[in-house]
Amino acid sequence: MTEAVTEPESETVMEEPEAAPPAGPSLHQPKRWLIAAGEVVAIGLLAWLAVWCWNRGIVKLAYPIDGREPLISTRYRGNWLGTAAGALTLAVILGLDAVRQVVLAVRTRPQKAAEADV
Repeated sequence: MTEAVTEPESETVMEEPEAAPPAGPSLHQPKRWLIAAGEVVAIGLLAWLAVWCWNRGIVKLAYPIDGREPLISTRYRGNWLGTAAGALTLAVILGLDAVRQVVLAVRTRPQKAAEADV
């Protein structure tokens, strides 16, 4: 008869999982009001910049003609119009982030979670 060959049981060492890193700052931080206020100021400046650039990007030219009304043409400068569009786009993005910052600053924690931390 043949004997069944058995392998010696290997002892499996179970390693304990590493401790989780300490939790970072929570989402509810009242200092976010300051960030939102700064973004609102930046939105105002960017909106002013967009209007200023747009007005520089459109130039009206008048060519006088004897005995008639002057011929008026419009020249569009793409670099100024593009800058205005970029400033306005950045202002919209900052507006969305300002709303997010305000929501995170105002949001209160549920009562159960507040009691669990104590």
